[in-house]
Amino acid sequence: MKTLISILTLGLISNSIYSQTDSTVYYFTKGNTEKDARRFREAEKDYAKAAQFSPKDAKVLLAWGQSLVEQRRYVEAKEKFTGSYQADNKNSETVMQLATLSLNTRQWNDAITYAKKMQELKIGNSANYVIAKSYYSLENYGECVKYCELAYKDDPKNAEVPYIAGRCLVEMSNYKKAAGCYEQAIALDSSKANWMYEAGLVYYAVPDDKKAIYWFERASAKGYPRSNDFIENLANAYLNIKDYTKGLGLLQEILVKKPQDQEVLYNIADAYYNIGKYDDAINYWDKILEIDKKNANSLYMIGLSYQKKGEKEKGQQLCDKAIEMDPSLKNLKQEKKMPEGI
Repeated sequence: MKTLISILTLGLISNSIYSQTDSTVYYFTKGNTEKDARRFREAEKDYAKAAQFSPKDAKVLLAWGQSLVEQRRYVEAKEKFTGSYQADNKNSETVMQLATLSLNTRQWNDAITYAKKMQELKIGNSANYVIAKSYYSLENYGECVKYCELAYKDDPKNAEVPYIAGRCLVEMSNYKKAAGCYEQAIALDSSKANWMYEAGLVYYAVPDDKKAIYWFERASAKGYPRSNDFIENLANAYLNIKDYTKGLGLLQEILVKKPQDQEVLYNIADAYYNIGKYDDAINYWDKILEIDKKNANSLYMIGLSYQKKGEKEKGQQLCDKAIEMDPSLKNLKQEKKMPEGI
């Protein structure tokens, strides 16, 4: 009797297993058909039913995750891929999906982990790029640059790789090398106006004002917004190469929108001083004093302007008054230098 009961029990278990297997295959196949027809919501339902019978089936969980990706439900998709990975950590598609999704959902450390798994399994050629981008977001700029170099060897046509390297080098104040990376990135992809503007800012920091102007102007031609900051940076670059006509024109454009901006007023006055238009310079430094009566730098420069005009006594009195307000200006007087800014 016991033997008969045992046989019957084993039979029931076997039938149950076969039934579960049949059901898993049925719903998995049905889900694949729906996925191929791009009915991803219906495919998701079928994969969910398949998973009820085989909750740890790597292929079912992978396909379920893929259907969720197509619906842009990335967090849920990653959960399914993680389950698939736990069942089979050598499946190429699962590992790639986890690396990509971790990157897209800003889970940087996970992205690095799965990208290194890609390298271990020799999957694709994007692992170094994923790692580089993740390290950049983690502000680990040294590691990022290292992996950018490797990623560039993997795919020398990926413009984002030298761009990311350039951003890292800027963060480390290595402007000359960063400028080269920006040039390389734009050569690969000349569609991005913001990259051109950033290249201009990098060259401005080098400093190489002619190159800065070149990239600022290219960015503008490509459609980069001519914001106040953009115009002011371009104006200052022109002033730095002593193209006062263009520089002053741009600063006057800014002044219409920011009539009490003391830095803009000072730069306009300074430009007029440099081209010998001392009355205009005095007028703009006076505007600063109307805003801030204790601005000793502006008063000092008015004094120098009067001296340049030939009114030495009046100018000297104003310079002395400015030095009383700010004794540090006395050093400038001794060295015959102009104060820098306000």
